[in-house]
Amino acid sequence: MVRGMATGDQLALHALYQRSQRLVFTLAARILGNRETAEEITLDVFHDLWRRAAYYDPANGTVIGWIMNQARSRAIDRLRFDQRKKRTGPDSEQDADAEFYSAQDILELKQRGEAVRAALPMLSADERVVIETAFFSDLTHAETAARLGLPLGTVKTRIRAGLTKLRQVLADNGQRS
Repeated sequence: MVRGMATGDQLALHALYQRSQRLVFTLAARILGNRETAEEITLDVFHDLWRRAAYYDPANGTVIGWIMNQARSRAIDRLRFDQRKKRTGPDSEQDADAEFYSAQDILELKQRGEAVRAALPMLSADERVVIETAFFSDLTHAETAARLGLPLGTVKTRIRAGLTKLRQVLADNGQRS
């Protein structure tokens, strides 16, 4: 069946799925403790098996061992991801920031933010739009270019020129940039 999958035979994939999906699902459900996530993992495993069938080597173990190893690895990865996501939920970042920064640090950051906002009018309209879109929306240069319908080189040039002006204005006003 694996050799058939390696040549693109969808019936071979279907047959392998019929024979082993319960084992994969059961293992994933035991590791994860969640039926829906175990179903997702089961589908992911068979998708990976389809893509990697050509790399299966019988010298490294049985087909079922290969499948179960993939299922176990995928389920453990998902479990770790979910646990990490719970630890770093939306509130934990704010709590960590509150503990890390002193009142003086917070005041200084606020003053710096106000200085940057006050310096923004010194930019050309084109520079300001590109910088505000990129930084306030937390976009990459490529995402900014796509959002604004501009060439990537234009976006990079406007950001560079605008940041240079902002640095100069902030330096003239005694602010660190």
